Amino acid sequence: MADAQIILSHSREAGIVAMATGEQYPWAHAALNETGFQRDERGVYHLPADASSATVADLARCADRHRTTVTTSSRRFIGDAARDIAQLLPGQWRATVQIYSHPVWQEDLVPWIWDSGELGRALQSERIPYAATLTDMVDGTTLLLVERPGRPLDYLIGAFAPEGLEEGYGDPHAPRSIVLPPFPGRAAQAVAGRYLPSYEQAVHARRTAAIASVLQRIHSQRDTWQAMAASARYSDATPLSISALGAATEAFLDHSWRSFLTVVDHAPTLLDRCRPASSPWPQDAAALSRLADAVADAEVLLEEAVHSGPLPSQERHARAWPAIETWLTDGETFLRQARVSAPHRRPALAVSAPPRPLPAARPASRR
Repeated sequence: MADAQIILSHSREAGIVAMATGEQYPWAHAALNETGFQRDERGVYHLPADASSATVADLARCADRHRTTVTTSSRRFIGDAARDIAQLLPGQWRATVQIYSHPVWQEDLVPWIWDSGELGRALQSERIPYAATLTDMVDGTTLLLVERPGRPLDYLIGAFAPEGLEEGYGDPHAPRSIVLPPFPGRAAQAVAGRYLPSYEQAVHARRTAAIASVLQRIHSQRDTWQAMAASARYSDATPLSISALGAATEAFLDHSWRSFLTVVDHAPTLLDRCRPASSPWPQDAAALSRLADAVADAEVLLEEAVHSGPLPSQERHARAWPAIETWLTDGETFLRQARVSAPHRRPALAVSAPPRPLPAARPASRR
C-alpha cells in the first residue's frame, strides 16, 4: 500500500466519501482539504452537496502533487453496510465508522479483539484501513465489521472482549468470527442466529472460568497460609515470628479480597441464569442462595468504600472473609450449576424479501 492513499466510496446518504490511509496519511488529508472535502468527527471526508463533478478530477491532480494515490472502492461505504445490519438486529444497536489511517492504529486493535477465527488473524496480517463497530446500546456488546481481505463482496464480523474480560487476545474461550454476505437481511440473520449466540456462550464460559481460577487461587493461598500458621514456619522451614505471622495473615486476606472482586464482577449474571430445579442437582438451590447473599454483602462493602472511603483493614477483613469463605465452601456447587446453564441459541431472524435493485450509483470518494 502506498505511503499515502485516498480511498473513495459511495454512501447512500452522503454521496461521495473519502478516507485517508497510509503511514503518510497527512499528505492525503492535505489533498482532500485543498479540494473542498469536509471531514466529520469520525475522520470520514464528505464531498459537499454543491461541489461540481470536476472536484474528483481536481482531487486526483492535487493528490498527485501530495504524493498520494487515489483509488475507488468497488464496495459501498462501510458505514452504510454497518447501519443496515444494525437496524435489522434485535434490540438497539448503533453503528460507527472507525478509521485506522496509520498501520499502528490497526495494530492497537489486536489485544482487544476477542476472536479465535479469521478476523483476529486478518487484523495481524492484513492491512485494514477502516472498519465499523456495532454496539448494543443496552448491554454494551461491541462487534467489529470489516471488509474481508481478498474477497470482493464478503465481510467479517467478530467482537471486542466484554467489559471485565478485556484480556481477550489468545483467550481459548474466544468465539470465532464469521463471514457475512453483502446482503443486509442475510447478514443480520447470521449475526443474530449464529454469531451472537456463540458470543454469549463464550462470555458465559469465560466468566465461569475466571471465577473457577480465582477460587482455585484463593484455595491454594489459604492452604499455604494454614500450613504456615500451624507449623509457625515458612515453607523453607525458617521459624516464623508472631509479627511475621500477622503480616502474612494480613497479606493473605488482602490478596484474597482483591482476587474475590472478580467473583463480585461476574457471579451475579451467572447466578441469575442458574436454574437448580431444572438441573440434575435441585438440592443446590440453598447453596446458590448463600452464594448470592455473600456476593450481595461484598457489593455493599465495595459501595461503602466508594462513598465513604476505604475501611480500616481489620474491619474490611472481618466483613469480607465470611463472603469469601462461603464461596470457597460452595464454589464447586456454583461451578457445576453455571456450566449447565449456558445461554441457548436465539430464534433465527426472518429474512424479508430482498428490495428491488436501485440504479447504479456513481463512484464514491473516500478520504
